[in-house]
Amino acid sequence: MKVTEKDVAYVADLANLELTPEESTRMVADLNSILDHIDKLNQLDTANVEPLVEVASSFTSARCQGSERFAYAERADEVKPGLSREIALANAPDTNGTCFKVPKVIER
Repeated sequence: MKVTEKDVAYVADLANLELTPEESTRMVADLNSILDHIDKLNQLDTANVEPLVEVASSFTSARCQGSERFAYAERADEVKPGLSREIALANAPDTNGTCFKVPKVIER
């Protein structure tokens, strides 16, 4: 499947972007290049490759022991209380008592 000018125009409209014809043409080429690369990756035989579950242990191996560089990767996962609604809304310029009220920023 190839990305077309129509696809780029549709997504640009959803994102409220105005693309020049040159930008649109470049975006079509870039997206198709990315999809071609993904197709090449999908052709690789990964049958004997173990799935990667996490990467933190690779930063805390023997070669990194004693290093504080990746200490954050091993911090304890602790449940801590969050802010109450009253405290969270206390300094807000405008609320409805339950939620923050903000100006509309998307216009069509």
